[in-house]
Amino acid sequence: MTQDSATENKHGYDAEKLKENLSKINRLTERMAEALGNMKPHSPALESPDYQFYAKAAAAYFAEMMSDPTRIMQAQVSFWSESMKNWSRMQESMARGGKTPESNPSKDRRFSNPIWDQNPFFHMIRRQYELSARTIDTVTKDLAHLPDREREKVHFFAKQIVDLFAPTNFLATNPDALEKAMETNGQSLVDGLTNFVEDLEHNRQGLAVTLADPNGFEVGRDIATTKGSVVFQNRMLQLIQYSPGTDSVYKRPLLICPPWINKFYILDLRPENSFIKYCVDQGHTVFVVSWVNPDESYRDCGMDTYLEEGLLTSIDTVLDITRQPDLNVIGYCIGGTLLTCALAYLTARGEAGKINKATFLTTMTDFSEPGDLGNFLEPGFLKGITRQVEDVGFLESYFMSRTFSFLRSRDLVYTPAVRNYMMGEKPPAFDLLQWNSDSTNLPGRMAVEYLEKLYVNNELAEGEFELLGEKLRIASIRIPIYVISTLQDHIAPWKSTFKGLSRVRGERTFILSESGHIAGIVNPAAQDKYGHWTNEEPPRDPDFWFENAKFHKCSWWHGWAAWVAKGQAPDHKPRKPGIRDYKVLESAPGSYVRAK
Repeated sequence: MTQDSATENKHGYDAEKLKENLSKINRLTERMAEALGNMKPHSPALESPDYQFYAKAAAAYFAEMMSDPTRIMQAQVSFWSESMKNWSRMQESMARGGKTPESNPSKDRRFSNPIWDQNPFFHMIRRQYELSARTIDTVTKDLAHLPDREREKVHFFAKQIVDLFAPTNFLATNPDALEKAMETNGQSLVDGLTNFVEDLEHNRQGLAVTLADPNGFEVGRDIATTKGSVVFQNRMLQLIQYSPGTDSVYKRPLLICPPWINKFYILDLRPENSFIKYCVDQGHTVFVVSWVNPDESYRDCGMDTYLEEGLLTSIDTVLDITRQPDLNVIGYCIGGTLLTCALAYLTARGEAGKINKATFLTTMTDFSEPGDLGNFLEPGFLKGITRQVEDVGFLESYFMSRTFSFLRSRDLVYTPAVRNYMMGEKPPAFDLLQWNSDSTNLPGRMAVEYLEKLYVNNELAEGEFELLGEKLRIASIRIPIYVISTLQDHIAPWKSTFKGLSRVRGERTFILSESGHIAGIVNPAAQDKYGHWTNEEPPRDPDFWFENAKFHKCSWWHGWAAWVAKGQAPDHKPRKPGIRDYKVLESAPGSYVRAK
């Protein structure tokens, strides 16, 4: 046996394999440097709040020190005292042969490895991180010298920094990654760096962690498979009519207006969780808007374009195809905001009779309390977006996708980054996460209007938002509406959605579903995974409404199906897609949804 072989057996690793992997890492590092050099430039204002934000936060902190030095000093003294205790505990543990003096497992999933509790070094690191996180939380959430909204922003970005510097995000302080690197002779590091470099090469705007296996599902083959046809299209959309699934259907058609920030097939993933298929199987003639993925040629398209050439055109087309006087409409997220605009516009024009009932899924119409998303609406961010769309004509999908990901940074940024880049694992085949990664661009004018006029100035709720020559008033809407919000929504907070749509004067039904913005909506009736709350009283005060609401341990799909069908019977002959004036252009899901 050679000396090298003996060394290999003694230490339990393959020296040749390790050497080979180190060589691969060198080559991958060269690719990484090249990919970073090929990044497309964009405004630095899109990366973080501007200096004014930090200046206000710093001024508030120093003002707090002057006016209430006791609170700040107590926090600092407590931090340093606990830090010294942590260091002392580690030294005592090392002196006893490396055993920690106490067993104190963390409830945080990031620290589930027993080493965080058993190894003195890692135990100290974990406790020090948790101490730092508590201290930062205590100091930033009670800055009395800032207005409430500004204080929320400081606290939000402080939590972002805390999540960024979690020890699990760094190889040297991640025992799971270190263990796997040793077990695989460095192969996990090679695989992780390969994943990292491929993500850099795939997106020249910046790093975007791949959340799902891009080859796990194919649109039209595994997801978005409900049978139907494209029966109309213009530059803004393709209109899909789905084939009937029952022997008879309701006369009144159903039109679904999804968001254009992502693609429509969130409502048509796999057959077992497809809301579109569920509606078809209930006996509805279903039409869905599949929005275009805009490029620089859509620079001048605004909210008025989406209203006129989008939803209003779709409404008239569906009525023309089905030869019906009115229809039911569903709007999801920003699609629901557009539906609100359409209802107010049609009311102002004396054409409200085109809509029989309207359903709103996680829809913001009052943006006075926008939740965590509002933290990104700093003047610096808005200026950066404006400059970006002036340069390229549209807001690239990367920026919106990244923003939404950082609203849940642990789940959508750092955890998958650790899994992909440090553990060397491939992302899972998950239909929901694949849809989440399949985001779209926004036309330049529309993006700025949406953020400035709706989010910042709240013009729609104030009755000052004007489209196509009409000032839109939510209070003018008098048709029956069905509002579904979700308890843990990080994009459209449920209290805000209820507050805005409670202004509608017609019959109102409000539903609060368990879970979040997506899972609370894509909650199949056959599975009843998440329940929901109902209350016959309108939510004038959301907290009072919730306290007196009744919980139902089933999906909201059941109640909605009964509500939308009330007053009609499925006694009409099934409608096949395509008639003389609207011939089939292609099979669903169409070509617009496949555009990257």
